[in-house]
Amino acid sequence: MESNGENKKVERQSSSFRLRSPSLNALRLQRIFDLFDKNGDGFITLDELSQALSRLGLDADLSDLKSTVESYIQPGNTGLDFDDFTSLHKTLDESFFGGAGDCDESSPESAEEADLVEAFKVFDENGDGFISARELQAVLKKLGLPEGSEMERVEKMIVSVDRNQDGRVDFSEFKNMMRIVVIPS
Repeated sequence: MESNGENKKVERQSSSFRLRSPSLNALRLQRIFDLFDKNGDGFITLDELSQALSRLGLDADLSDLKSTVESYIQPGNTGLDFDDFTSLHKTLDESFFGGAGDCDESSPESAEEADLVEAFKVFDENGDGFISARELQAVLKKLGLPEGSEMERVEKMIVSVDRNQDGRVDFSEFKNMMRIVVIPS
């Protein structure tokens, strides 16, 4: 990407960066915050943020990361608390994506459906319309979740939502599972 001194907005919206349903977006941000806060102290330090980005394949220079993030850290805090993290996310959203993440679907149900489709695509790595145990394990590992280290646990997760018992999760099964897990506010 060329730089001519101007700030340019990214042309393509990233569907994985922001969900259209505000309640799902807030829940997703809390889950991301909790994943990044490795020691569970309620703060994401620069080191924790750097490690999380690295696990996702986004290696960032620590000094660049510090200059971007430090203005969001409240005086006396060791890192970003959840409110700081939310503010940083909102600023990045507006800077890179024009802040156009508000629900523009005709109904909350269609926004939720679109979000579920996008979430499903994250797990369906090969695009065949199913989530296999291997695909689920790969995503869990990328997120640094301990469940991803044991295939037996991953297979049990698949079996628990696999209603037609074909050994994989289709979109309908995924949607049913998410509706049980996510209760709209």
